Amino acid sequence: MATTIPLSGTKKGVISVTKIDEPYGAGSATVASIGISLVGNANEPEWKVHIPLDNLDAVIEALQALK
Repeated sequence: MATTIPLSGTKKGVISVTKIDEPYGAGSATVASIGISLVGNANEPEWKVHIPLDNLDAVIEALQALK
């Protein structure tokens, strides 16, 4: 399941959020992939970060604390 969110402050930019199984080959841990595309291409973002699912709760808490 992938989610695309309009990127605030841009005309076409998007944030894409998806789950990737075995992103670094067989046996590698599943990650949450968060990408940023200023031109609206969610499939090929200019920037991306992979967060191991084991770290996801802590990252969500840290992001919520920023609000």
